[in-house]
Amino acid sequence: MSPLRAAGEQWQMLEGTILMSRKERERLAVLAQVKSGQLKLVTAGAAMGVGYRQAKRVWQRYQAEGDGGLVHRSRGRSSPRSKPLELRERVLARYAERYPDFGPTLAAEYLGVEGLVVDHETLRRWLIAQGTRKVRQRGQRHRQWRERKECFGMMVQLDGSHHDWFEGRRAKAVLMVMVDDATNRVWAQFSEEETTRASYDVSEGWVRRWGLPQSLYVDRDSIYRCEGVGSVAEQMAGKGPQTQFGRAMEQLGVELILANSPQAKGRVERMNGLLQDRLVKALRLEGISDMALANEHLAKTFLPALNRRFQRQAASPADVHRAVPRNLNEVLSWEEERLVQRDWTVVCEGRWHQVEREHEPLGLAGKRVIVRTLRDGRVQLVHRGKKLCWRALPERPKRSVVKPKEQKPRGVMKPTAQHPWRQLGAGAGRNYWRRVKAAGRAERAAIRLGARDSGRPPLRSGLPTSLAPSRGKEQGTTTRKGDIFS
Repeated sequence: MSPLRAAGEQWQMLEGTILMSRKERERLAVLAQVKSGQLKLVTAGAAMGVGYRQAKRVWQRYQAEGDGGLVHRSRGRSSPRSKPLELRERVLARYAERYPDFGPTLAAEYLGVEGLVVDHETLRRWLIAQGTRKVRQRGQRHRQWRERKECFGMMVQLDGSHHDWFEGRRAKAVLMVMVDDATNRVWAQFSEEETTRASYDVSEGWVRRWGLPQSLYVDRDSIYRCEGVGSVAEQMAGKGPQTQFGRAMEQLGVELILANSPQAKGRVERMNGLLQDRLVKALRLEGISDMALANEHLAKTFLPALNRRFQRQAASPADVHRAVPRNLNEVLSWEEERLVQRDWTVVCEGRWHQVEREHEPLGLAGKRVIVRTLRDGRVQLVHRGKKLCWRALPERPKRSVVKPKEQKPRGVMKPTAQHPWRQLGAGAGRNYWRRVKAAGRAERAAIRLGARDSGRPPLRSGLPTSLAPSRGKEQGTTTRKGDIFS
């Protein structure tokens, strides 16, 4: 047995109380050889993984304190960030008293309101150490193996595979893959990104070859699943919001099934791995670095050979694909509902469309129409299934704005001498009414102040002079010099 192993097994515990770590036991074995003269201190430092100066310090501590000098100084001490023991006892007692069924996070919030501030993770460790709470392991979710569908076309799985398909010869692309659940028959097509258009293109490729499948099994990407809130009309009809792809599949009568996990659509996931292995090498051998050539190679050479190699016989020989609809290009499009303005224009995505006069009997002003944008860029206006005639406007129509008439300032009109007011003497002009109002104010002030005629001329304001003398603070008080009484 080597000296290192013998020393490690002999000194696993010091004095039966403090355990030595593996690193400390290895140092003990090395220094024991230094002490016996088998190793030099420089070699011992390299064996311990420290420099020569640190090796000297460790050796000196070992000589001074023995084996205990190799134990870390913080061993057995409490952390300076630890909570006081009194706080821990109070928190645990309060938890057991009032919050026994609370989780650590919620209990920590309520305890903080009471002044017992403690982190929820600290409380969790205290409860586990006390035995009040047990560590719960996340349980595995039960999954059940699903049998294949019986017929070809009953279910098709669709997924996008992101991979460096061209190995740096061009930018990364996405391979949209479709796999039949019953037969493993594959159809795939390259696209720049995993978008609604890419899903439309690969779905059209499948439908043109074999027909409409009964259902599509897809993941919960935003292309297939809408997270928004439906409109009022949709809520009244009991329908949820739909994506453009979901709307198209509903019009085609294809059931869209959303998988809850990648394992649920494992057939297409495993096919992605197969293609990432075989297709990458095939493109490399052919020297293909263009997406158009890659799609052509897929359709004519690679996929037919792959289907012959891996396609299997379905449980039933029946093919449940449905016929290809005539309006497939119109269904695989983007539809938006827009309002027809009073000038019979429709605006969508910043573009203005003028509805022609021939649809005047429909009375479309104020009604809603469908603006359909095809994949080739063409636009159709549809009202109740009927396509409308329209023309594009180069810019927003200029609307005529009626300017309000300018109001001239009204001048002051003075009545003439023959005016009835002047003839009756009821209105002698503005100065007359000023004198009448001044006289009324003077009369009311005289009554209010109890004034009497003093024989003096009236004031400039029209008020009479008062005979009341100035009063002091109290009756009988001495007046100032110069005060005169009548």
